[in-house]
Amino acid sequence: MSVEEAIRSRRSARAFLSTPVPDATVARILELAARAPSGTNIQPWRVQVLRGEPLAALARELHALALAGDPGTEEFAYYPRRWREPYLSRRRKVGWDLYGALGIAKGDAERMRHQHARNFLFFDAPVGLIFTIDRDMERGSWLDYGMFLENIMIAARAFGLHTCPQAAFMTYGAVIARRLVIPDSEMVLCGMALGHADPAAPENNFATEREPLERFVRFVDTLA
Repeated sequence: MSVEEAIRSRRSARAFLSTPVPDATVARILELAARAPSGTNIQPWRVQVLRGEPLAALARELHALALAGDPGTEEFAYYPRRWREPYLSRRRKVGWDLYGALGIAKGDAERMRHQHARNFLFFDAPVGLIFTIDRDMERGSWLDYGMFLENIMIAARAFGLHTCPQAAFMTYGAVIARRLVIPDSEMVLCGMALGHADPAAPENNFATEREPLERFVRFVDTLA
């Protein structure tokens, strides 16, 4: 698979097959991803790889919390505090496209809640990744971390796998830290599901749109 094919075929899968992913494959993906650049090569990423019973046990606990309405605690703001255009329309569209694929009608809050809670099951993927960063890292390291995460998602495609990056996990960072014995000096940033996407799942068969180049790119020919 070419780099272009890997990028174009990457999507956030929200339903996975139970097909196991060998530890050696996961290790290879993470090894490749760690080639991501970072300021002065500090490599701020740390990864917890979950599979089998540890994955199932954490997923059960977090899923139960979500269904019980426990909001958890946000340690940082992932989304804007105030939504405005064009971001609000983009957010609404992907939400309604997903719910439409699943047959969830507007206003069906209960089914929406259950769908959101599936995040904490890693969408039934056989591998769950939890990412942490030292609390004393600054914004530059968060930018570096994003490149590392993207590398994981693209490298996974080379092995015929899909992923779903999941910011939702940071709301239960304290629970995750306790269960995985993560030190207080580290913060849970996000999670990621990894595995073989279920091709029959309707939530895997809609494509998110991207803005045309002219809406976000400006070729500068002269300076003021």
